[in-house]
Amino acid sequence: MTAPVSPLAAAGDCVAIPSITPLAAVRRSAASPSVVGTVLRHELRSVLRNRGVLVFGVGTLLLTDIVVRLTGSAPRAMSTLLNLVLLVVPLVTMMAGIISWHASREFNELLLAQPVKRTALFSALYLALVLPLAGAFSLGMLLPLAWHRVVDPASAMLVVTTVGSGLALTFIFGGLALLIGIRIEDRLRGVMTGLMAWLLLTVGYDAVVLIVATTLADYPLERPMLGFMLLNPVDLARSVIVLQSDAAALMGYTGAVMSRFLGSTLGTIAAAGGLLAWIVVPVALARRSFDRRDF
Repeated sequence: MTAPVSPLAAAGDCVAIPSITPLAAVRRSAASPSVVGTVLRHELRSVLRNRGVLVFGVGTLLLTDIVVRLTGSAPRAMSTLLNLVLLVVPLVTMMAGIISWHASREFNELLLAQPVKRTALFSALYLALVLPLAGAFSLGMLLPLAWHRVVDPASAMLVVTTVGSGLALTFIFGGLALLIGIRIEDRLRGVMTGLMAWLLLTVGYDAVVLIVATTLADYPLERPMLGFMLLNPVDLARSVIVLQSDAAALMGYTGAVMSRFLGSTLGTIAAAGGLLAWIVVPVALARRSFDRRDF
């Protein structure tokens, strides 16, 4: 009497049984740069398919081209485009970040079910948000200046400072957008919170500074205002830009105080350090919230 033959053994000649990858190997491959690059490429394609980045880049390019044609010089163009850098860039980054986070939440949950490190996934999500916006802004600002040939050695530092401040605000508000999106599950509440944060940092801050300066006009407020300025990245960016130009009227109260006490060079270094801190802190808080969130 012959022993019974297993169905798998009988079919072994015609069916290839896939080998099972060890768990350690899966973890190593999930933590490898190739997986991070795959997630980054997917998120970049998702952002670019939205066409919002393209509209933002083309709009920046057209506006810069019109301003350069009307002003005829780089310093005048940078002064005119100051509101684009300080108001439009933070708003676009904030809204794009919150909306894209909620749009890809199911995909992120699917990835988290795989052996992928949360830190690597968060880095890919953050870079996929800020890099397209930063590239669109930079090209939109620099291309018209290049083909009109209005940048000379005297205005080169102002152009670099203006574009660099816009890039810094992109990275700052990208981190704030992810922080808000991760902590607030409802999309509408997240968008409204982002709008309120943008209004507070762009419009409300100046109103608070004016009220404090008017109410406490009899007290020496110059030095406390230097610390108060660090609470607002938009004001820091404005101070960095204006310190490189002659438009003293655009400095605002805190910018004028910084120019008076620190001077142009030291004031620029201090404001740039504040911008760097604003880039690091929101991203660190967002990553911590992402690591602790129970999806």
